[in-house]
Amino acid sequence: MGRGKIAIRRIDNSTSRQVTFSKRRNGLLKKAKELAILCDAEVGVMIFSSTGKLYDFSSTSMKSVVDRYNKTKEELDQLGSSTSEVKFWQREAAMLRQQLLSLQESHRQIMGEELSGLTIKDLQTLENQLEISLRGVRTKKDQLLMDEIQELNRKVSLLRKKKKDSTIRLIKMVSSIYFLQGNLIHQENVDLYEKINLIRQENMELKKKVYVTKDQNVENRNSVLTNSLAIKDDSQVPVCLQLSQPQ
Repeated sequence: MGRGKIAIRRIDNSTSRQVTFSKRRNGLLKKAKELAILCDAEVGVMIFSSTGKLYDFSSTSMKSVVDRYNKTKEELDQLGSSTSEVKFWQREAAMLRQQLLSLQESHRQIMGEELSGLTIKDLQTLENQLEISLRGVRTKKDQLLMDEIQELNRKVSLLRKKKKDSTIRLIKMVSSIYFLQGNLIHQENVDLYEKINLIRQENMELKKKVYVTKDQNVENRNSVLTNSLAIKDDSQVPVCLQLSQPQ
């Protein structure tokens, strides 16, 4: 469950007020320090407690921050006239040129050039900066490699899925072809079976015709034999011949 919203008003209880002051003071000083480190800003913070105790933080020195504040405030107060405005922008341009030269020098030093005028502390600071930059570059490179690996794995999974789908479609096509071929073979077998049955019927009819012909031949042969026997019997009957005288 989230914390309730705190009303911004004076805390009546002195103990609670002191605890809240301590926590928020530390948080404010921590944020000021982080702002100075992260953004390369010149930061100065001064806090006076209800008892008059001073708490401060400065990224350089508090005197430098206060002097710069007073100087800048005076310059801003004098910006009403055109001459002061021109001078202000001239100083800004000079400061920017100085920052540019400093950045160019830092860049050359990071590249390993113009290191002769640096002390051991400066070189150590430069080395630390390079190590931090190198860690950042390696982290970014590792992240890019991991992203590429994940993308490749995703593409491989997609290709495997496509291959699986293609294999399934191919199996279905082959099964359909086998099914059609099986139907064709079955139909051919049925046709052959019918032809075989037809040939068998024709053979049976031919056999019947042969048997009928044989029977007829047997009957004919028997009738011929009967007639032959009858003629033979008639030849054994005595024949009477009688001669007559001529007239």
